Amino acid sequence: MNTKLTRSITTLTAVLILTSAFAQQPPPPGSQPPPTGVQPPPTGVQPPPTGVQPPPTGAQPPPTGVQPPPTGVQPPPTGVQPPPTGVQPPPTGVQPPPTGVQPPPTGVQPPPTGVQPPPTGVQPPPTGVQPPPTGVQPPPTGVQPPPTGVQPPPPGNQPPPNGNQPPPPPAQTAAPRIGGALSGLTAEQLASFNDGRADFVMAERPNTGLGPIFNNVSCVSCHRGPAPGGASRINVTRFGLTTADGFDPLADLGGSLLQFRAIAPAAREHVPAEANTVALRQTTPLFGLGLIEAIPDDTIRALADRPEVDGVKGRTAEVVDIATGETRVGRFGWKNQHATLLSFSADAYLNEMGITNRFFPSENAPNGDVALLARFDKVADPEDRTNPNSGLDGVDRLTNFQRLLAPPVARPLTANGTAGKSLFTSVGCAQCHVPTLQTGPSDIAALSNQTVALYSDLLLHDMGTLGDGIPQADAGPNEFRTPPLWGLSGTAPYLHDGRAGNLDRAIRAHAGEGTVARQRYEALTNAQRAQLLEFLRSL
Repeated sequence: MNTKLTRSITTLTAVLILTSAFAQQPPPPGSQPPPTGVQPPPTGVQPPPTGVQPPPTGAQPPPTGVQPPPTGVQPPPTGVQPPPTGVQPPPTGVQPPPTGVQPPPTGVQPPPTGVQPPPTGVQPPPTGVQPPPTGVQPPPTGVQPPPTGVQPPPPGNQPPPNGNQPPPPPAQTAAPRIGGALSGLTAEQLASFNDGRADFVMAERPNTGLGPIFNNVSCVSCHRGPAPGGASRINVTRFGLTTADGFDPLADLGGSLLQFRAIAPAAREHVPAEANTVALRQTTPLFGLGLIEAIPDDTIRALADRPEVDGVKGRTAEVVDIATGETRVGRFGWKNQHATLLSFSADAYLNEMGITNRFFPSENAPNGDVALLARFDKVADPEDRTNPNSGLDGVDRLTNFQRLLAPPVARPLTANGTAGKSLFTSVGCAQCHVPTLQTGPSDIAALSNQTVALYSDLLLHDMGTLGDGIPQADAGPNEFRTPPLWGLSGTAPYLHDGRAGNLDRAIRAHAGEGTVARQRYEALTNAQRAQLLEFLRSL
C-alpha cells in the first residue's frame, strides 16, 4: 500500500514538472544558445534561483553539497562574460596582476636581469655619497640615487631589454621619449643608436681596460637621469696652481683633472698640496647633442659678431679637433673644449674611465707617478677594441648613441608660462640663452636643416666671480659656455658646480656678463619671477 502510494506521488510530481517545462517552452537539445552575448553558466555552477529560467535540457546538475546563490542574485548583464570555473572575478574595471608578480609603476621599466657587479679589484666608494679626495670640497649634500626607471648596465654588453628599444622602421613620427632616439631615423641608424646605447650602459672592468685610475665604471653611471644620457649630481674635481704668472694645471702631478677612484687603493689619486685652486664640475646632460654638433661653425661665429648689449659680448672657443686635426668652434663641455662628439667621447673614455683609445693612446699616471702606472696597468694600449660585429671601436659606438639621442621636448605653456617667456626676453636672458639655432645640411636626415630649441648661443662668456678659476682649451679661468636650457627641470642642482639648489638661486648667482640680466630679474615682482621660473621649467 505504502509502495503504491509513493509511486503515485512520484509519477504525479514528474507529470507536473514536465507540464511546467512545456508551458515555459525551454529550447530543445541542439537549439540556439541563449540571447546574444550571454554565456550559459559553466559546468558546476549553480542554476539561478527560483523564478529564473532553467538551463537547457541536458545541462549538468550542480555537484552535491554546493550551495546555490541566495535568492535575488542578478545574472550577469548582456554581453558580460562570467569568469571561468573557480576563478574569483576582480572588482569591476580592475585588472588583476599575474599570480605572484607585482606590476611596476605605470611607465617604469623593470631593470634587466643581471646587473653587473663592481669590477674585480675596484674599490667602491662608501655607501651613499662619493667621498672626495683629501683637500677637495665635497659635492652638495645628498647625492641622489639613479631615478626610478634608469636601466643599470646589462651583462655582457647586451642591448637594453625590449621596451627601451626605439621602435623599428618605419621611421618614428611621434615625439620621442626622453632618452630615446631622434624621430625619423632609418633602420640602420636605429641599429647604430641601440648598439651605442649598449656600450653606453656597459660597466667596464680592469681586464677590459678600466683604470688604473678613473672616475666611474660606465658612461651611464654619471649620465643617468632621468634616463641614460642625462645628468646627475656627480661632480668631477679639477685643480691647479694659480700665481701672478697665470694658471699651472700641475700636469706632472696628475692635473688638472682628478680621477678619484682606482683599481687598487695604492693607485688612488689625491689633490696635491701644491694646488691652491680646486673646483667642481657637474655632469651635464647629453640629450640632443647630435643637433648641436650639426650647427655650422659660422652660425656660432656670427653670434659672436653681434653688437655688445648690456655688457654681454661672448666669443667662440677655437679649438683643434683631435679627431680631424682641424680648427673648429668648440661647443661641448663646460669650457667648450671639444668641437665634435667623437673627440668628446674619446676624451671621456680616457679621462673618466681610463680606457685608452686611438685618439688618446697613453694612460694617466696616478698623480703623475709612472712607477705606479707600470705596477697596475696590465692591459696593452690602446685598450678600446673593435667590435667584430659592427667593425666600430667603442668610442665610435658611443658617438653614434650621443649623435642620435633625441633632445628634450618642451611642455605646453600655461598662461603664466607664456607671460614668463616674454619676461625671459625683456629681462635679457635671451641675449646669451638664444632660443633657437639652425642646423646645416647633414647626411642624417633627422639632423639636417633642423630648428634646435636649445636656448644657448654656444659662446664663452666671462662670468666674473661665478667662474671657477681654471682655464681649459681656449677658455679663460672665469669663462664658461652658455649652457643649453632645454630639459632644465630635470638637471637640478644648477650651475657648473651644483651650488644652486633651484632656478631662482642659479639666476641670482649670475655675475660678470650676466650681471645686468640678474639685476632686472631681482627687480621683478614676486608674481613675475614666478612666471619666468614656470617658463624655464617648461623647457
